[in-house]
Amino acid sequence: MATSNDIKNGTVLRIDGQLWSVLEFQHVKPGKGGAFVRTKLKNVLSGKVVDKTFNAGAKVETANVDRRDYQYLYMDGEDFVFMDTDTYDQIPVSTTVVGGAKDYMLEGMSVMVAMNEGVPLYVELPPSVVLEITYTEPGLQGDRSTGGTKPATLETGAEVQVPLFLDQGTKVKVDTRDGSYLGRVND
Repeated sequence: MATSNDIKNGTVLRIDGQLWSVLEFQHVKPGKGGAFVRTKLKNVLSGKVVDKTFNAGAKVETANVDRRDYQYLYMDGEDFVFMDTDTYDQIPVSTTVVGGAKDYMLEGMSVMVAMNEGVPLYVELPPSVVLEITYTEPGLQGDRSTGGTKPATLETGAEVQVPLFLDQGTKVKVDTRDGSYLGRVND
């Protein structure tokens, strides 16, 4: 058991049997009354974000979350199979746990898998990945980088907006947090 004074960004708390990750916290000492801690919490499984206030010194239960490097191996039915890069143990992770990360994962890619008591909670990707465009409408003469954008399908099946001058087969850097185009990559 910890107290509300121990709350920091990234801490995982167990509240009413559910795991919540601390996104933001602020210690507040008003002129009148007791101090308190104002937090913004994200449900680890559902992704729901809520605001919660704790009185100063209140007991909170922290959860032990083990974050390890894993390598994405392959898709097995509805599950994604990952291998621990230290022990070579393989674990299946359901599609619901992987979530939107599947749009940017290629076989052999290194990712971070967070586990609590042997149960995978979520998959964390690097901030950006390099993927190849498998389909997009052809660019036209005169299209420049300052122009508009067009949809492009990547090798993982994800669709992103790219500048008009990019063609099929071009490798692009994509932000995994919001799916935005970051730039062209020259081999």
